Amino acid sequence: MKLILLTSPEFFVEEDKILTTLFEEGLDILHLRKPNSEPVFCERLLNLLPERYRCRIVVHDHFYLRDEFGLMGIHLSKRHPEAPASYTGPITRTCYDLQSVVEQKPSCQYVMLRNIFDSISEEENKASFTPDELRAAARQGIIDRKVIAEGGVSLAGIGQVREWGFGGIAIRGDLWNHFDIHSGRDYKELIAHFRRLRKAASS
Repeated sequence: MKLILLTSPEFFVEEDKILTTLFEEGLDILHLRKPNSEPVFCERLLNLLPERYRCRIVVHDHFYLRDEFGLMGIHLSKRHPEAPASYTGPITRTCYDLQSVVEQKPSCQYVMLRNIFDSISEEENKASFTPDELRAAARQGIIDRKVIAEGGVSLAGIGQVREWGFGGIAIRGDLWNHFDIHSGRDYKELIAHFRRLRKAASS
C-alpha cells in the first residue's frame, strides 16, 4: 500500500529536516497541508527540501506552487473544491462519502476517503463508516487501489485497512504525536515509528 503523510498544520523549526529524513526513509508521497498559511512560509519550506523530492509532494493550498516548484499535483477539499480553470496537472481529492468516491475517482490520481477511524488529532471527527459498509464497498469495486484511507489511521489499523481493500493510507496524528513540534529537537522516536508504519504498509 502507498504510505502518504500529511504535514502538521503548523510550521516548526525542525520540519524540513524531518521531512527530508522521511523521504530518505521511503515516504511515498507528502501532502503539504497548512490551512490558513501565508504562501511565503510554504515557499520557504519547499525551498529547504531537496529538489529531488518535490515531485512527490501534493499541495493543498496556494496551487501556483505546483508549477513554481515542480510538485506532483494539487489536492481538492472542502476548503478548495475546484481546481484553477487553467490547471491541467494531476489532482487528488478528499471524499467524505462513498458516492463521492464513485463520482470523483475517474478524474483523480487518487482520492482520500475519510473518516475511516475516529480521528487521532481532532476528537470531534468520528468514524464515518462501519466495517461492514467498507467491506461492501470493496466488494462493489468502490474501494480499490485508487482510494486512500484517511482519518484516524494508525499503525494498529493498517491490517484492517488492507483487509478493506484500500490502495494506501494517509497518516497524520499517529506520526506527529511522536514529536513535540513546539520544543522537540530529537526526532529519533518519530523516525522509528515511521519505519514501523512503512514496514506494515509494505508487508
